[in-house]
Amino acid sequence: MSDLYKVAIVGSGPAGMSAAGRAAALGMPHVLLEKTDHLSDTIFKYQKGKHVMATPSNLVLRSDMDFDAGKRETILGIWDEQTAGLKVNVKYNAEVTAVEGEKGNFSLRLKSGETVRAEAIILAIGTQGNPNKLRCPGADHPMIQYQLDDPGEYFDEHITVVGAGDAGIENALGLAADEKQGNIVTILNRTDDLSRAKGPNVALLMEAQANGRINVMLSTTPAEVRDGELVLDTRDGQETIPCNRIIARTGSQPPRGFVEAMGIEFTGPDRGAFPKLSPVFETTKPGIHVIGALAGYPLIKHCMNQGYDVIEFLNGNSDLKPADEPILRDKFAPLPGNHSVEHWLEVFGSNISVFRGLSPLQLRELMLDSTVHAYNPGDIIFRRNEPGSSLFTIAQGSVAVEINPNDPSITVPIEQGSIFGEVGLISGRRRGSTVRAAEPVVAVELARNAALKLIASSPEAADAVNRIAIERQLLQIFGSGLTPKDIAPLVEAAEIKQLRAGEVLIKEGDDDKEVYIIRRGSMIVEKDLGGRSVFLSYLPAGSYVGEMAAIDGSLRTATVKAAIKAEAIRLPGDKFVELLDNNPALREKALKEMAGRRKTNAFIESRKDEFSSVVDLYSETAQFLVDEGLGEATDVLLIDEKLCIGCDNCEKACADAHEGLSRLDREAGRTYAHLHVPTSCRHCEHPHCMADCPPNAIKRGPDGEVVIDDTCIGCGNCQRNCPYGVIRMDPKPPKKPSLLSWLFFGKGPGPGEASYKWRKEHGDPETPKQAIKCDMCSGIDGGPACVRACPTGAAIRVSPDKFLTFTKLTEDVE
Repeated sequence: MSDLYKVAIVGSGPAGMSAAGRAAALGMPHVLLEKTDHLSDTIFKYQKGKHVMATPSNLVLRSDMDFDAGKRETILGIWDEQTAGLKVNVKYNAEVTAVEGEKGNFSLRLKSGETVRAEAIILAIGTQGNPNKLRCPGADHPMIQYQLDDPGEYFDEHITVVGAGDAGIENALGLAADEKQGNIVTILNRTDDLSRAKGPNVALLMEAQANGRINVMLSTTPAEVRDGELVLDTRDGQETIPCNRIIARTGSQPPRGFVEAMGIEFTGPDRGAFPKLSPVFETTKPGIHVIGALAGYPLIKHCMNQGYDVIEFLNGNSDLKPADEPILRDKFAPLPGNHSVEHWLEVFGSNISVFRGLSPLQLRELMLDSTVHAYNPGDIIFRRNEPGSSLFTIAQGSVAVEINPNDPSITVPIEQGSIFGEVGLISGRRRGSTVRAAEPVVAVELARNAALKLIASSPEAADAVNRIAIERQLLQIFGSGLTPKDIAPLVEAAEIKQLRAGEVLIKEGDDDKEVYIIRRGSMIVEKDLGGRSVFLSYLPAGSYVGEMAAIDGSLRTATVKAAIKAEAIRLPGDKFVELLDNNPALREKALKEMAGRRKTNAFIESRKDEFSSVVDLYSETAQFLVDEGLGEATDVLLIDEKLCIGCDNCEKACADAHEGLSRLDREAGRTYAHLHVPTSCRHCEHPHCMADCPPNAIKRGPDGEVVIDDTCIGCGNCQRNCPYGVIRMDPKPPKKPSLLSWLFFGKGPGPGEASYKWRKEHGDPETPKQAIKCDMCSGIDGGPACVRACPTGAAIRVSPDKFLTFTKLTEDVE
């Protein structure tokens, strides 16, 4: 029979290695089981020459092994040396296949057939051996790999990295580092932000993009892998790029089957859930502990601290506190009651709905990136129209939301455990309402990136945020005095449907009865007319569609498809009808809107023989405008070329209203029929420019305008992310002489934007560049200067949902 060790440590990554080092230092009988022939396989598999970060910087390292930021090879060399120096009992090529027994007498069966016995087990196996596979046709293609060992091995290839977390970014940077290799590198990220990566990595990626070394594609996912090419689902539809190699860095999942076979329970059914753990890392199976990435805490410094701590706990040190305890103690000090860190973590984890799926370790990490607040009754938490993209969670108490700006006494409550501020988080818009404490409140505020990371990494948090957001969107759209209880059946049955650009949501003639709310992006409505598709209308985010078939049981009368990449909330038709039956005011409102749509359909059918050519022109013009950005715009500048005389008063007025730099290029842009779309900001519903602004200088105004404030650092990320080329980088120009000085004495460049030569001769060469774009003349009386300066009325600013309607067709016909 084999020796009985005090502890068997499975996995020699940073967590397991640190645990073994501590056990060796204490003289504790131990064995470190490593399935490969080297230590720390995850770090070993980092790409050659990778710089390893030691974050968070404010967290002290508690380990018998050293660790500081540096190259992969240096760090591995230090750990090999120190492991040998501490006389750690390492057993290589020792893959554990099964665990049996109870606390005090476990048996670990190895692949070799050998059995190892121990009183306690520490699982530090990580998740890297269980990568997420691509989910698209061709996902088993041989040009896909899930590991990059040496970026220097590849030459003259089109290489696509899927996933823009830290690993993906570092792989892309390594592949593009040496121009002599001749690689064309593209990196894909499924969302429009890079919240899962560390700030320094994001900065390096943006610099590489600016230098033309890497093509960064946001809101993009693989659609199909083919020989020599990759089909992508982008924001604007499908696109095919050359591709010789795919590096898939799409994360990994815990080896759930292996772990559950030991009798260990997880926090939830989702494949991304983690084991349930006590504050001393013990699982629901007594005697088995989990640390490191398998515990949901993947940062190296955290992992090494856990390895040290778990051995101390097993050695009887019950007074030991985690290394982040002093940081959290200072953070929680302003909260009432002088309670311990453990008390507040318990309150946050049990009371706040979006935190309930987190392990204690994940919650501690989240708190390091969060701010806690204590409010007295009546305290203002934020005011209507204030900028802000953080998410608030209520740990104790409740808040009151002022729904009528003219009467602060009219409020709706948000109770303990819920969230608020999600609109600013999702859309970047200013705060829609004033929120104040209704009673003593303890709240946790998550910065935008921390909140997005939480939603991306915790399925339970994503579900909770989705449920709350859906409930509030339904209440906002349907109104009519509805309460959360009224719509609860709809919320429970709701599903989120993702659509790529051009994908059909509702097809004319079909017999389905679902109702849809457009949550993100926009839709266009078309009707078949003699074999041709007639553009009927444009539906922005916040619209609902499909209720006609649900209410009267008819077939679908029109086709609805995504103008750009979009999200829709699917509501079962029978539950929607049930809601109408129980709420007469809502039913009357729905029937009234339905009658208007029926009238439009009847008009088309009755006049279809009279204006077929106009139908074609109108539909083609509407499609052109959608292609030019109206599909995601909230406000866009159009020029009617039948009226435009080319005076450029619009450009001059824009420059004179904005310190001498025009935000408008009238001649640039595209034209169809008589409509010209100049180079000017579309003020997108979900602005691409806002996705990665380091100082958070890009915000929404109260009327939806997207503005760049004076905190801009001139990094150029917004310019690179804008798909419409409407952002320019320029230094603030010198002040021009007055208009009278120019008229009477010829001083200065005159009205409008000064020439580059004049700006260079009279400006300060040290003035840094800043991002410049249309701000809809925010804060200037009278509205947009370009429109006011047009002598013929050719320049108009339009909201797509008002402009892209069948009314325009009838105007042209009649």
